[in-house]
Amino acid sequence: MEPSEVYDAAVVGAGPIGLELAVALKRAGLRYIHFEARQIGHTISWFAPFTQFFSSNERIAIAGVPLFTPNQAKATREEYLAYLRAIVRQFDLSIHTYERVISIDRHAGYFELTTQPSAGPVRSWRARAVILSTGGTDRPRRLNVPGENLPHVSHYFQDPHTYFGRRLLIVGGKNSAVEAALRCHHAGAKVCLSYRGQCLPENSIKYWLMPEISGLINSGRIEAFFQTIPREILPGRVILTRGSEPLEVPADFVLLLIGYEQDPSLFEQAGVQLVGESRAPFFNPETMETNVPGLFVAGTASAGTQKKFAVFIENCHVHVERILAALTGRKPHPPAVEFEEPET
Repeated sequence: MEPSEVYDAAVVGAGPIGLELAVALKRAGLRYIHFEARQIGHTISWFAPFTQFFSSNERIAIAGVPLFTPNQAKATREEYLAYLRAIVRQFDLSIHTYERVISIDRHAGYFELTTQPSAGPVRSWRARAVILSTGGTDRPRRLNVPGENLPHVSHYFQDPHTYFGRRLLIVGGKNSAVEAALRCHHAGAKVCLSYRGQCLPENSIKYWLMPEISGLINSGRIEAFFQTIPREILPGRVILTRGSEPLEVPADFVLLLIGYEQDPSLFEQAGVQLVGESRAPFFNPETMETNVPGLFVAGTASAGTQKKFAVFIENCHVHVERILAALTGRKPHPPAVEFEEPET
């Protein structure tokens, strides 16, 4: 602990935009400290093996470093995580991984951050500015029904091989649920789908997934229970309700893919105003500075909890440029490419 040392900036979060910020701060000659509660690219790390990005490689490349894949296709989870590791090595970034920021206190002329490493006592750090790039998918949404915490139930889709030859009920009807249903079906699982809507929301599902999932449902190879809500999860079965009518569905495994939400505790603790249904942090779009002077937000953290995703990696690169300009009055090199609209 070095409480007398004051850094120019502290970055919290080491996803793609957090790493891009670190490179920009280092290039600008600013002294910064960087924290990540888990490992770099944590959100991407819990994608299922070989999940492919929806965005083109040029749109998720960071720090002016091209992202190439062997087959010129969109990057997979594995390829992108390797790319992020290479960025850290290429620019010799120093990141305090597995060190969670537990509080941010504002004093005259600086912020004091208290952190909890994975081993050892809490530590204290000082910085003139703080940039929160903590993402918007910190924890899964919950159904809050009996049995949700049983060992055969998960809010994260990981390896399709797990479900080979078994009965799998997937709850949800957006992209993550549809992609999991397709991959698990092709891996040899007996897949059922429970969704609260009358049908799958075609305008919310990637155009290349919709024809295949529709064909499998129409042929009965994937059974869909529309207008249903899980009421109770039991070993080997799930009780759904359609209106007042109970419906029992056999299931060896249950995937609850109903979305994820932001943990706003750091914003709240630091005094950042949260606005709207998404509880997004208030900020000046020209500088990314919040209502707390000297405290900035970057990346998907700026959107709070998104019900329909409009803020992605690809349209957050400009946040780096705006924050660096606010801190130094200089533009970063190379300047970020601002895409007119998200490709996805």
